[in-house]
Amino acid sequence: MLNAEQRAIVKATVPLLESGGEALTTHFYKMMLNEYPEVRPLFNQAHQASGDQPRALANGVLMYARHIDQLEQLGGLVGQIINKHVALQILPEHYPIVGSCLLRAIEQVLGKDIATPEVIAAWAAAYGQLADILIGAEETLYQAKEHALGGWRGAREFRLVRREQESEEIVSFYFAPIDGKPVLKAEPGQYIGLQLFVDGSEQRRNYSLSALSDGQQYRISVKREAGGKVSNWLHAQLKVGDTVQLFPPAGDFTLSASDKPLVLISGGVGITPTLAMLEAALKTERPVHFIHCARNGAVHAFRDWIDELAARHPQLKRFYCYAEDPANQADAVGLLNQDLLAEWLPRERDVDAYFLGPKGFMAAIKRQLKALGVPEGQSRYEFFGPAAALE
Repeated sequence: MLNAEQRAIVKATVPLLESGGEALTTHFYKMMLNEYPEVRPLFNQAHQASGDQPRALANGVLMYARHIDQLEQLGGLVGQIINKHVALQILPEHYPIVGSCLLRAIEQVLGKDIATPEVIAAWAAAYGQLADILIGAEETLYQAKEHALGGWRGAREFRLVRREQESEEIVSFYFAPIDGKPVLKAEPGQYIGLQLFVDGSEQRRNYSLSALSDGQQYRISVKREAGGKVSNWLHAQLKVGDTVQLFPPAGDFTLSASDKPLVLISGGVGITPTLAMLEAALKTERPVHFIHCARNGAVHAFRDWIDELAARHPQLKRFYCYAEDPANQADAVGLLNQDLLAEWLPRERDVDAYFLGPKGFMAAIKRQLKALGVPEGQSRYEFFGPAAALE
């Protein structure tokens, strides 16, 4: 149990975390992944190399330390973590590994003059409290998914039944369960966890579901990333008839029921979760403004499908912005800016806006929506990789 003195010690470490948290978490990850190879599949090595994962952990630890007295102030961060963990099948036995490595990293990076026995004891208690919260919440979610119609727990074998080239860079993969039974209906915006074996090593990844769940199969649409170990394997190696293991859908970035106009804004492969949201919204009468940005027409996936939907649904207005447009296919050329956004948004700004894409793109969209009067509480986004601050 974390006592008042230990809470004070943890809060007192906040300045140290602000100045050196990333160095600490980088050391932590290096230590843990070297000493405990069994947890490597749970972490995307590309995010380690880029520094995104250490930065995300440093930010999370900092937020936790700041609000140790009022954990409700963490807001949606806890829900995001829980869903990411469930999608990758983080289990109670993983927490002691993380805890022991984190405490050792604190001691080794900060030094024993700062990381005194009292500081280590306080952080051990704080980590224990956080682990108990996450383990409990994750178990509740695991059970809910296991007992829901079409649900399951852990890995379930699926077969690739179809693959479609959507653009020069994106391929869609359709998976159906080997057992032929129903599958859990995902909420629009959720993602699925994949367990793969690439060149003899286990890899786990989350991919957004790019079609509205029908209770029979799942579709993901994957961009082939330069140097991406898993995305390149999926594009080059996974054939119709092959099998993979899937974990149940998860994610709290989902389309909320509302009669407000819906604005979906995406950049690049960020289009994928908005497709399921679009399908769901068109089953209602709410107006939808669909805005997509791409480098050019060759890499713009799902354009024909969206155009066909717009032709059949007067409530749907779609706008495309290309960085380069030699074929004159887009509504605008260059980067999406505030003036364009002002033109393409509904006249009334009381809308629900969802946006996804590269970090810089999302940061710009967040600023522009706020400047144009969209209420911040109705402006929602999610990161494909580790969470970061959009400032």
